[in-house]
Amino acid sequence: MRLADATWTDVRDADADLAVLPVGSTEGHGPHAPLGTDSLTAETVADAGAAAYEAETGESVLVAPTIPVGISEEHRAFDGTLWVSPDTFRAYVRETAESLAGGGGPDAVVLVNGHGGNVDALREVAARLTRDGVARVAPFTWFEAVGEHTSDMGHAGPLETAFLRHERPDLVREDRVEAARENGSERWGDWVSGVNLAVDSDEFTGNGVVGDPSEGDAARGEELEELATAALVELLDALQERTA
Repeated sequence: MRLADATWTDVRDADADLAVLPVGSTEGHGPHAPLGTDSLTAETVADAGAAAYEAETGESVLVAPTIPVGISEEHRAFDGTLWVSPDTFRAYVRETAESLAGGGGPDAVVLVNGHGGNVDALREVAARLTRDGVARVAPFTWFEAVGEHTSDMGHAGPLETAFLRHERPDLVREDRVEAARENGSERWGDWVSGVNLAVDSDEFTGNGVVGDPSEGDAARGEELEELATAALVELLDALQERTA
């Protein structure tokens, strides 16, 4: 059940034990992919996972509106990128989750994430909310739950491009993919002695791309979405058991 589409009485009557909160970012994703890629992928997986869980169990899952701005200052060189400080981000996510779970709301919340820069903060927020007894909260980053594909993640590379080609092909600027590939980077960061010396992403990629976007076709995107959806359903099952 998407909160934005429901009425308050719909939510009351659903009496859902579980909720998902999609979290993304608005940041440069090369010349070929939209700024909202991370938010789009997180929201898509959250919707698909909730729908699959509901179909499997008959129980409602609340899907909160997506948080579209994250910890993205490292992409500030690329126009259109938005970011907030880690402290602001943690507070916003924490308070959103508190309001979602408060007042007899869901016993468990999954933070469905689409941006690597959010990972550490979401882990901290989830642990704090769980320890404080607000709800059992778990961070879930979709591209960490797709098996062997995870090693190809990059940034605006094969996985995200594949996902977009499957889910929203109209948003991929196909005529710019070759330029994205040529002016990007093969790996994230500038590593010396196990230390990433790069503070911002433009220190190692000329256009925000890491990885080869041409290696991500729609069929791969469909597989990625299926794997991420199945992983989210498995997580929701586990949380339901822990909070029952």
